[in-house]
Amino acid sequence: MKRRLVLLSSAATAALAVTGCAGSSTMFGSGVQPLSTGNWDTFNRQQIDALIARLGKSSPGYNAARPPYVVFDWDNTSVFLDIEEASLIYQLENLVFGATPAQLDIALRKNIPKTNFLKDHNNGAGEPVNIDKVAPDIVASYTWLYQNYSGLKGSQPLAAIKQNPNYQAFITKVRYLYEAIGDTFDHDTAYPWVTYLFVGMTESQVRKLTVDTVAWQQKQPVEKVKWTSPPALPGQAGVVSVSWKNGLRLVPEMQELYARFRSAGFDVWVCSASFVDVIKEISSNPAFGYNNPADRVLAMELERDAAGVIQPEFRRGYDQTQGKGKTANIKRFLVSKYGYGPSFVAGDSEGDQNMMADFADTQKVLIVNRLRDPKTDIGKFSAMAVQNYGKPDTRYLLQGRDDNTGLFVPSQLHTPLGAKTGKTLK
Repeated sequence: MKRRLVLLSSAATAALAVTGCAGSSTMFGSGVQPLSTGNWDTFNRQQIDALIARLGKSSPGYNAARPPYVVFDWDNTSVFLDIEEASLIYQLENLVFGATPAQLDIALRKNIPKTNFLKDHNNGAGEPVNIDKVAPDIVASYTWLYQNYSGLKGSQPLAAIKQNPNYQAFITKVRYLYEAIGDTFDHDTAYPWVTYLFVGMTESQVRKLTVDTVAWQQKQPVEKVKWTSPPALPGQAGVVSVSWKNGLRLVPEMQELYARFRSAGFDVWVCSASFVDVIKEISSNPAFGYNNPADRVLAMELERDAAGVIQPEFRRGYDQTQGKGKTANIKRFLVSKYGYGPSFVAGDSEGDQNMMADFADTQKVLIVNRLRDPKTDIGKFSAMAVQNYGKPDTRYLLQGRDDNTGLFVPSQLHTPLGAKTGKTLK
């Protein structure tokens, strides 16, 4: 997408004057440019430009030996939708697995309680489902696929495999299980579970899977997709259905923001609850426009054997990169490195709210508006962004988005998929 640079408006100049950075010529020396207008909310863009001017390499106090740094969440922040979920769909549809049936059984059951899932995840007959009912169905179908698909241990092409009910039963019940676990159990249980499905794969295989996923997703419409398992193969769990949003999109405003921070002398980090190899690839691959170094990623880590093959076990001694774990990882790996916290944090969900609030050095927090629950901290932060809109000393900035297109909108409003009008708060 062709970008154009714009001069700051009088409102922007006034806002920047309050922060001690009065004009675009003063602010953006040494070749550092203001953000393009794009689909930014104007006030948000002005505040980010002011931060860059105040702390970046053109500012009098800048020290290249002690640079400011920023931390971005990835899913639904740096991109539209969730790359881990999109990778799961690609993995399922194309049967990109490295696990044996026995390994998959271990991965499916890893740390999952045997209690029934929430009633919203009962089967089509209204009967409760739990891990002991659905895991055997998945493993049985996968065993058939494993023995017959040429991409695993069999000889049949994928087109032929897709005609067998085991294929639809397998992909539906895995995706159903992901949704049921996420809705029923706590984040510590649910967040790492999907990463265990990479068991038996190497980093290079996961990174190729990510490349293929992004290329495929960008060609898909932004829409809700529903799968139902075949009645001809009910198994122990019965017939189940699952639906989700499809159509991952790269975000031009965020691509540019990453570049602006780097060109202004900030170190840019990603802290994500998705698997580390997935985030390394999508955030660093030049084809995807973010161009951030792959070694500047904090994300979910799993154990690997001596050959680098992924194991279905969370990396020992590491905190999960979600919720309080994001703060713990930033303190462990970044505060210990720099001696101070991030000057800017971006996120969208409850998994990001801790890192948004826990560092005194953080001057601005960008929240991609997804109408979060007002009872949560991020819901409260969003309300503060609305209340303090237009005030240069506000910490929280709320950026609108239209889920029908996957694009930012130049306001604080969020428009849910299927809706025609946006809201500021839930």
